[in-house]
Amino acid sequence: MPATATPHPHTPPALPTPQTLPTGPARPDQDHPRTTAGQVPVFWLALLATPIAAGANAPVLILPDMARSLGVGAATASWLVMAFAWAMAVGTPLVAGLLRRRGLRAALRLSGALVFAGTVLVTLSPWLPLALAGRAAQAAGGAGLVTSAMSLAGSARRMGVISAGFGMLGASGPLLGEWLTGILSWRAALAVSAISLLAVAKVGRYAREVPPAEDRFDARGAALLTAFATALVLLPTAPAYATAPAVIAGALLTWHVSRRPEGFVPLKLLRTPAFRTSALLALAASTSYFTLLFAVPELLADRAGWSKGDVGTGQLVALLVGAALSWFFAAASSRIGRGTVRVVLVALGVAAAGTAAVTSWGPLLLVAMGTAVFTATGSNAVLSVHAATSAPEQARATAIGLFTLCYQLGGAFGPAIATALVLS
Repeated sequence: MPATATPHPHTPPALPTPQTLPTGPARPDQDHPRTTAGQVPVFWLALLATPIAAGANAPVLILPDMARSLGVGAATASWLVMAFAWAMAVGTPLVAGLLRRRGLRAALRLSGALVFAGTVLVTLSPWLPLALAGRAAQAAGGAGLVTSAMSLAGSARRMGVISAGFGMLGASGPLLGEWLTGILSWRAALAVSAISLLAVAKVGRYAREVPPAEDRFDARGAALLTAFATALVLLPTAPAYATAPAVIAGALLTWHVSRRPEGFVPLKLLRTPAFRTSALLALAASTSYFTLLFAVPELLADRAGWSKGDVGTGQLVALLVGAALSWFFAAASSRIGRGTVRVVLVALGVAAAGTAAVTSWGPLLLVAMGTAVFTATGSNAVLSVHAATSAPEQARATAIGLFTLCYQLGGAFGPAIATALVLS
């Protein structure tokens, strides 16, 4: 999957931990909650969260090598990318639920164990099914580490460091994967996300024990959300098979939330306007970014006549610059106000998409690409803080999980839109 976000692909906010939240309610204009001396250094948070972005995009240029080694076709090997994207999407809210009920230490232990076990499987397995299980475990564990890092960030400025790191490592992932494959093996390229394990023990020192939750775990709500998210991830690539399950799972989840409003998906959170606005804007920004990520290289080749090498270099520079600039935006966001922040993000997102749709000039297409990654990573850094701080205190971990799920869904929708509009 592209940086989870990558990018992720493919990211960021204050949660109910004494290290990151003030004892009293924050002022409406305060996006930087006061912190104590026990705050986790942002370097360790970035190291905990960002390697997953490089690991997510590492297969982009090495799928043929992976397919030959596993004795399958390239199309079959691409399931390693699909499995990673799916597990990253559904793992985020599930680990957020664990964080909400059991605290940071339990989330770190489980997530670290999944990343370690998944990396071992990917590194040693000679068969595709085991490699798929390994990639899914890596992604689910990585989602947990990202959510844990986001829960400790505590401000848009620190969240901007994590989000910008995501964008930059996600952009570098394909070339890093190709380089590691050339000097070592494609298995080494898929193991880069394990670098995050270096930060688990350090961040775990800041964890504290949490009392057991008094309410029963909402297993039905967790299962319905997982089914709904799975159907949404598959919807762009298999609409004939995923549409009905998505509608059914969505309807059942809505019914369940109405019957158990304090369950896995809190009804009070969904009714919070600031959360809904932040999550939907993040979904839109992420979808636009991933659409252009796949469409712009084709547009540069077709409209501007650029060579493959020029396209790769130009896009890499645009992504790195856009991701780096998003940190400055995140750092300044608390001074310019929430309303202005949202107007700027929407305006730049629309401008990036509109420019890419009409221009044939190569440099301007790269500007559109850089603006799109700036908007996506900026949204991830700033709007995640808005979403978390606007949620009830007991629902802030869940707010981060659901917000990040919305962002991850953009990684599924964007490539499908690019295929329909450009690549086909």
